[in-house]
Amino acid sequence: MVETFAPPKNIVATGVSIEEYMDRYAADFHEWVKGDVFKTSPVSRWHDLISTYLRQVFDAYFSLNPIVQVVAAPFVMRVDNLEIAREPDLQIILNTNPGTFTDTAMLGPADICLEVVSPESVERDHGTKFAEYERAGVGEYWIIDPIRRECRFYQLNEAGIYIAAQPDENGAYHTPKLPRLALHVPTFWQDELPDFFAVGQAVQAMLET
Repeated sequence: MVETFAPPKNIVATGVSIEEYMDRYAADFHEWVKGDVFKTSPVSRWHDLISTYLRQVFDAYFSLNPIVQVVAAPFVMRVDNLEIAREPDLQIILNTNPGTFTDTAMLGPADICLEVVSPESVERDHGTKFAEYERAGVGEYWIIDPIRRECRFYQLNEAGIYIAAQPDENGAYHTPKLPRLALHVPTFWQDELPDFFAVGQAVQAMLET
């Protein structure tokens, strides 16, 4: 029997090779675990708003400091030795990453994976993917949880274990992977998130300090 971490109700195919998954399923918001393919559920409004806001932050940052690539689901992160192909909400891939960055997939662990939690993904994001990303060697894992209005940031230590990292006294999270970026956590829970122009101005101000 093929081992799987996917909820049975979401499985759409079993015994699928990674090649078949990439050809038939990957572009349509499916993930692959040890031969099982399952469909991810539609996102909530808050999930979409936060994902869009984060993408704008990173796009602005990277346009001014082009040290990485940022890609969004359904772009695949393949970790072949673990037999998983996941589609994180966002992947941040440094130019120095030793993996292979193709037109359709990151072959190897991203430097940062972000997941925005939806009601159906609570267990998967906080449990299954935490364990998978840690084993895969993803440098940081960020979980943005609008259901609980909390963010969890994990950084991989030298032993390959995720250690929780905390925002500063002003509520801003800093990562050594993205110099001078200050991700202000309370902003996520505002009734209205900053628009594209406000994001660009804020990021420019960060990088000029």
